[in-house]
Amino acid sequence: MWIPIQINENSAEPLYHQIETQLRSLIISGVIAEGTLLPSIREFAGDLNCSVITVRRVYQDLEGEGMLRTRQGTGTFVSHVGDAAREDYKRDAVTKALEAAVDLARSVHSSEVELKGIFQEIVERKYKDQG
Repeated sequence: MWIPIQINENSAEPLYHQIETQLRSLIISGVIAEGTLLPSIREFAGDLNCSVITVRRVYQDLEGEGMLRTRQGTGTFVSHVGDAAREDYKRDAVTKALEAAVDLARSVHSSEVELKGIFQEIVERKYKDQG
């Protein structure tokens, strides 16, 4: 199974974190459905051109969060993710992104009014494009 993960080798963000964040998002959003058998650690590491240790860490972290389950001799599967977990993840992800945007706006001395105007323009444009 091919998993659409984009790695940015120029990013300051650790590789395992890039993979984990994207895989978590794919699971939470339902792009990778409950019960889906994920590639083996070795296979996934080969697909991503990274270390087996990196993928093992991602799988272990997500298993610890209850998003994955591993069956000895069978493989690693996507677990059931409830609606509450989906909503929590969505809210957390959006909150973090908006906080980063506000921090950036403040660092370049944008006023609150300017930031709200920019945000409103972006929301209107993006939702209009969505149709």
